[in-house]
Amino acid sequence: MDLDPETDLSFTRTLAVPRSLVWECWTSPVHIPHFFVPRPHKVTACDIDLNVGGRFNTTFEVDGNLMDNKGVFLELIPDEKLVFTDTYSEGWKPAPDPFMTAILLLSDAPGGGTTYTAIARHRSPETRKTHEEMGFYGGWGTVVDQLETYARGLLK
Repeated sequence: MDLDPETDLSFTRTLAVPRSLVWECWTSPVHIPHFFVPRPHKVTACDIDLNVGGRFNTTFEVDGNLMDNKGVFLELIPDEKLVFTDTYSEGWKPAPDPFMTAILLLSDAPGGGTTYTAIARHRSPETRKTHEEMGFYGGWGTVVDQLETYARGLLK
């Protein structure tokens, strides 16, 4: 995948859980609240229609404030690729002020783990810079750590 350093942020990690479980966690509203935002913030609601054009809606509680996030899935390749955006909501309704498109790439890592690549694509260098300054690496890194810990607990 071609990355544009002007508008894209990304990182890759190796997780000690199988990619089928990583996929399950990312695509089920039962699992999303356990990892999707850095603690102590939390997901208070999640509604998923796992189809291209289907909704990926979440509500976060951040410092006592509720934040609604509406989005759609753009591409779904089970256990390999998950693409979603806040550029549209369900029914392809354009968002008034979209922020990014997220791309998750999953592949097998040695020992039964998962190579996990997260990409955030932005519409402008300014939006990318804002996301980086908001703490993309720390925040998304915390989310993937929480995901791995949660998923490992599901293996028991």
